[in-house]
Amino acid sequence: MPKVRMNAVSRLSLLLWLMMLAPLAFYAQAVVAPAMAIAQAGPVRDIRVIGNRRVEPETVRSYLQFSVGDSYDADKVDRSLKALFATGLFSDVRIEREGAAAVVTVVENPVVNQVAFEGNSEVDTATLQTEVQLKPRAVFTRSRVQADVQRILDVYRRQGRFAATVEPKIIELEQNRVNLVFEIAEGGATKVKGINFIGNRAFSDSQLRDIVSTTQTGWFDFLKGTSIYDPDRLGLDRELLRQYYLKNGYADARVVAAGAELDRDGSGFFITFSIEEGELYTFGDVRIESALPAVQTDRLGGDVLTKRGTVYNGSDIDKTVEKLTLNVAEQGFAFARVRPRATPDTASRTISLLYSIDEGPRIYIERINIIGNVRTKDHVIRREFRLAEGDAYNPLLVDRAKKRLTALGLFQSAEVKRRPGSSADRVALDVEVVEQSTGELSFGAGFSTSEGVIGDVSITERNLLGNGQFLRLKLAGSVERYQIDLSFTEPRFLDRNLSAGFDLFHKETDQSRQSGFKSRKSGGSLRLGFPISENLWVQTSYTLARDEIFDVESGASIAVRDACGDRTIPAPVPAGTTAPCSDPSYWTSALGTSLTYDARNHPRNPTRGTYFQLASDFAGLGGDVNYIRVQGEGRAYYPITEKITFVGRAVAGHIEGWGGEDVRLLDLFFKGGETVRGFERSGIGPRDITVGGDRDSLGGQTFWAATAEVRFPFPFIPDDLGMSGALFADAGSVFGNKRAQDLLGANLADDASVRSAVGASILWNSPVGPLRVDYAIPLTKEAYDEEQRFRFGASTKF
Repeated sequence: MPKVRMNAVSRLSLLLWLMMLAPLAFYAQAVVAPAMAIAQAGPVRDIRVIGNRRVEPETVRSYLQFSVGDSYDADKVDRSLKALFATGLFSDVRIEREGAAAVVTVVENPVVNQVAFEGNSEVDTATLQTEVQLKPRAVFTRSRVQADVQRILDVYRRQGRFAATVEPKIIELEQNRVNLVFEIAEGGATKVKGINFIGNRAFSDSQLRDIVSTTQTGWFDFLKGTSIYDPDRLGLDRELLRQYYLKNGYADARVVAAGAELDRDGSGFFITFSIEEGELYTFGDVRIESALPAVQTDRLGGDVLTKRGTVYNGSDIDKTVEKLTLNVAEQGFAFARVRPRATPDTASRTISLLYSIDEGPRIYIERINIIGNVRTKDHVIRREFRLAEGDAYNPLLVDRAKKRLTALGLFQSAEVKRRPGSSADRVALDVEVVEQSTGELSFGAGFSTSEGVIGDVSITERNLLGNGQFLRLKLAGSVERYQIDLSFTEPRFLDRNLSAGFDLFHKETDQSRQSGFKSRKSGGSLRLGFPISENLWVQTSYTLARDEIFDVESGASIAVRDACGDRTIPAPVPAGTTAPCSDPSYWTSALGTSLTYDARNHPRNPTRGTYFQLASDFAGLGGDVNYIRVQGEGRAYYPITEKITFVGRAVAGHIEGWGGEDVRLLDLFFKGGETVRGFERSGIGPRDITVGGDRDSLGGQTFWAATAEVRFPFPFIPDDLGMSGALFADAGSVFGNKRAQDLLGANLADDASVRSAVGASILWNSPVGPLRVDYAIPLTKEAYDEEQRFRFGASTKF
């Protein structure tokens, strides 16, 4: 192909043409471009909305950053687009200029018609519905769908199901609607396969595993959820480890890190805690100094738990400060302040303490807030405080109020927290309670070789209608007895610090095998009680009851027939038959008084403290019988270690007739397995041993019993299972029956000898309620006593 060459003439011609066109291009740019800019920047004469179906045009216009008459520029358009997209109503938006009009074209997002879940069995649908944000009639967006997917995954991860997957399925419907289905594959719960510790020298891995709340997977996983991995629990475990080291002498201990690593198959986590223990410290010099001359520091020494030479314990420092503060407050210094000052000596590895007492600022209660009560009414909580809003803040009264709240038995926990008020001399008290089940459906069962299966059922509500009132209905029975009781107590009668209540009861007892008769007792009582001090309580009562004896066996003891009104039963009487009584029933009208001292640290599960009760009944205010009855009981709880508790119990009673009357048979004490385990009901005490007779139990006028018991956790069972054991030794006796002695003489076996037994118990706070199994072996007994070695009891709460 021939090449075309541009000669000099051609190049000159092209240059001339370019020179001629340049002015024309410049003219076009100067005239046309400004004209277009003027057209774009001119005022908007109209705004049209296109594509909307549900959303009103005015709604769209309300989000625009310009209106009719405004200028049209790129910045306003950009801000308008962002505002419309931010509503979530549209999947696409365009704004264009057509002449003097602005045209807004929108594509609306669909509306959710229905939200469904498939594949969920471990988490119910109602729970998932509350978690997701997309609801029927809500605007559908894919970002909201992804957010809900994450929320569902979070629900499953809180249950330890880290392998769970969620796939959203969108079903398009007519009229721009969609159904949303979350298809869930739950997977298995991700367990904690191992808990390891790095840097621990003073305590073994097994010791530290008992401290943390997370547990390794094992045989008892079906009873607890702590072996399921929960990342939120790691923070709690770090604090538990730190507190454990502080309580055991390691003041500088730190938990540096806590990490979790998923194994290769994704079925479990391995948790590792890194610890820096530091050195072991003991307490050095411990002193108390007071800037308040009137404070008697010599009275405070007994409150100091941090003794020189003992292992450092941070918890004991806090407890000592609390005890000193309360003691000083009892001396009349409500505004006193106790501050501990620790001086460590790394060379001797000791920490010296100075408890400094000085005058704190005068502080007044601005407000008392009740938090956490759902069922219990506010006034039930407020009435336990002996101070009110506007009073001076007194830590002693606050502490006593906290103890009274705990003693109510209505709350799992009760805390009183102080926080700043509206000014420096004002505080607010937040009373934080966690309610617990106050209703209880309980049942008990036992087995006797002679009586067979025995049992009882009771329904108890300690917070009736949220008013703190007590109501109990109890049914108890077996082949040989039947009992029904109804009790009601108003703890604040007439809004005063008075307790008032009533009891109705009916009891039928078949003692044909033990004593050759049957009996029934029906009646009621009225009660009124009031406190003398913080721990001392007095109660008075009046009881009216009708007792009846019937179906006396043909071979019954003379003492039984005497109680029936007859000394003899006409012969011949076939064996196993009964005869009517000539004087079968009588009325008892009695006034009772009791004095109770309770200094236990918990009303239902005590581990420390004492309990004493002394009660007396005087019968003879009308009625058919005259007697004086006195009974007493004492209990002591002592923590041998943090987890092992010693329990001691002693109980005794005596009844004596007056006005020339003997004590009637049905008013005597019949004792057995409820006081000395290992023996049957009415299994010990005076008995008719007439040859050929039925060896009837006749009851005694005096009884006593004592128990020593050690309660402990099982060493190889996790604490959170709530299982523990007990070893016990019981001893007691029932003796003294003047009327039977007069009637039977040498045929009455009435020996005050000690009956004793030892045994073991299994206690379990099971998911269905507390269970207890006792097995006792009698050590000392009389030949005529009757045994019952095994006993079982259970209850459930609601």
